[in-house]
Amino acid sequence: MAQLIADIAEKNHQSLVPPAFHIMLKPRGAICNLDCKYCYFLAKEHLYPGSKFRLGESLLEEYTRQYIEAQQVPEVTFAWQGGEPTLMGLDFFKLAVKFQQKYRQPGMRIYNALQTNGTLIDDDWAQFFHENDFLIGLSLDGPRELHDAYRVDKGGRPTFDTVMRGLNYLKKHRAEFNILTTVHAANAGHPLEVYRFFRDEVGTTFIQFIPIVERDNETGYQEGHRVTDRSVTAKQYGDFLIAIFDEWVRRDVGRVYVQIFDVALGVWAGQGAGLCIFGETCGDALAMEHNGDLYACDHFVEPKYKLGNIKDVPLIELVASEKQRKFGQDKRDTLPQYCLDCEVRFICNGGCPKNRFIKAPNGEEGLNYLCQGYRAFFNHIDGPMRFMANEIKTRRAPANIMAYLANKEAEFNQRLAQTRRNDPCPCGSGRKYKQCHGRYKLPVKLAIEDAF
Repeated sequence: MAQLIADIAEKNHQSLVPPAFHIMLKPRGAICNLDCKYCYFLAKEHLYPGSKFRLGESLLEEYTRQYIEAQQVPEVTFAWQGGEPTLMGLDFFKLAVKFQQKYRQPGMRIYNALQTNGTLIDDDWAQFFHENDFLIGLSLDGPRELHDAYRVDKGGRPTFDTVMRGLNYLKKHRAEFNILTTVHAANAGHPLEVYRFFRDEVGTTFIQFIPIVERDNETGYQEGHRVTDRSVTAKQYGDFLIAIFDEWVRRDVGRVYVQIFDVALGVWAGQGAGLCIFGETCGDALAMEHNGDLYACDHFVEPKYKLGNIKDVPLIELVASEKQRKFGQDKRDTLPQYCLDCEVRFICNGGCPKNRFIKAPNGEEGLNYLCQGYRAFFNHIDGPMRFMANEIKTRRAPANIMAYLANKEAEFNQRLAQTRRNDPCPCGSGRKYKQCHGRYKLPVKLAIEDAF
């Protein structure tokens, strides 16, 4: 494999082989035991008419070998998704771990991450996950009524109770898990209810928020300019993130980890995004179907983004192909001028290409549907991020921001308490105190942006 990598680099007169890349493996394809109303991936079943939708043993072994040999880093992660991957059965994953150990290179550490709806998890699954250090991503959209709005089974029945049952098995066996929450029309207006449920009732310490931008078409492909009523709006998404950030930055830094907050801090601290949607280019996060077909991205499992099949062409050649390189660079090269001139481009970089289908104010094509929300959110967190980034650079804890904000708020309330009714309000609004903060009972919260 090392010689093959060198040959590919020489053939292209430059090294197009990434030292590491990520593949979302779908051993059951689009097959799932749920029928979530916003799921775009269920329609991918039509790509493979007549298929049994099961990744076979020989292909599993071949993929494992090729994937490990192609990685030029000491840590390799196998990512399992669907559909619903646990429909493969526990013996399949026991075999997967066996193959990983068979092909693991000296000094290499192998990890597994599995995204699941959680409804099939029992004692045996949870024990296996714990014993084999699987990181489980559990799909949960909030408290019962918010989760059940769209996450239903094939009969249209709610799934909250069965997901929570699976969660309890994970906790019982001390399996590592995080929560993946889609943000949509039903839960976007309840940010603190969602966040506090995860923090205080679920007890998770890591949360991902994924915006639902569902194209209104029959194909399930990323095409067309209309979205469904289930989709979150850009403003809703921005407001959702801002509300949760303001609570998190006051009390949960260093205790609860929210992916988009961590990614942002990495960028402000000069460490890079580490997440494809905010990278300048993309193309290092691919998807493989149950039959070995490799696609440019999990969001683009569509005929025109198919790179080939690993049974016919070595995996590394597909990853390093000109087609895949162009797919990744188009993210940067097709940015509208509106994005190029934006003050938060350094963190946003236009967002995920799948959502870049609206027009910019100047009429340019290719603006991200979520632009308004991203721009509001990233501007809102600028002060706190600069503070925490400086703490990191000076080898102090970013969590120090909580004490800083508490002190600022105490000082602010002390000034309010000493202000007379007709004096200018200490907040700097230019209004009289009685017409501004004098209308509220003390103490009052200091707006995050006013603390920096």
